[in-house]
Amino acid sequence: MPAPLFSVQPEHARRRILALIKRQGGCTMQELADLLGVTVQAARRHAIELCEVNLIEARTEKPSGRGRPQKVYQLTEEGEATFPKNYALLCVDILRHLEKLYGPEAPYAVLQSRAEELAERLQGCLSPERPLPEQLAQLAQALTELGFEASAECEGGSWYIVERNCPSLQVARAYPALCQTELWTFRQLLGPQVERETRISCGQGCCRYRIGEPL
Repeated sequence: MPAPLFSVQPEHARRRILALIKRQGGCTMQELADLLGVTVQAARRHAIELCEVNLIEARTEKPSGRGRPQKVYQLTEEGEATFPKNYALLCVDILRHLEKLYGPEAPYAVLQSRAEELAERLQGCLSPERPLPEQLAQLAQALTELGFEASAECEGGSWYIVERNCPSLQVARAYPALCQTELWTFRQLLGPQVERETRISCGQGCCRYRIGEPL
C-alpha cells in the first residue's frame, strides 16, 4: 500500500497534482486519487486548495459513452503559467527569420508596428485633463499590469517613469530596436522631451525615463 502522499509535503503534493493534470489533459477526482495512490478525500482536499488560488478548475463533462456527467479538473491560465515557457526564445527566432527572409529592417518594422499599437492602448489609460503626476501614475499602473513593475517618481525637480522589470529582456538584448520603440512610445504619449537615462538590457538595474526638464 503506498505511503500517504499528503502526510509529508503538501506543496509537493499540490505540484504533483498540477503535473498530473497537465500530463493527462484533465482528471476526475477518482483518477487523481488513483494516480497519486491516495484516497479521494485526500486528493479532494488539495484540489480544493488549488481551485481556491485559481490554478485548476472543475468543468462538468459528459462521457463519450454512457454515464452521468462528471467533474473534470483542468489547469487554468494561471495554472498553465506555472510550467516553464520559452516565449522569448520563440520571439527571437521569429525576428531572426524575418530578418533572414526580408532584410535587416523587417524586425524593426514589426517592433515599430507593435509600439504604435501599444501607444494607442496606453493612451486610453491616461486622462489628459489631469496634472502630469496623475497621468504618470496612471501610465505606471498600466505598465505594471503589462509586467514592467513601473512607478512614477519625482527627483531633483524632474518626473520619471521607472521600470524595474523587463518582461522581454531576452528579446531586448538580441534586438535593441525593442528598446528604441519603447522610447518612441513614451515620446508619443508624453512629448518629444522624454529621455532615457538607464536601461535594463544594458546591465543597469532599471529602465529610467526622464519626463522633461527640471521644474
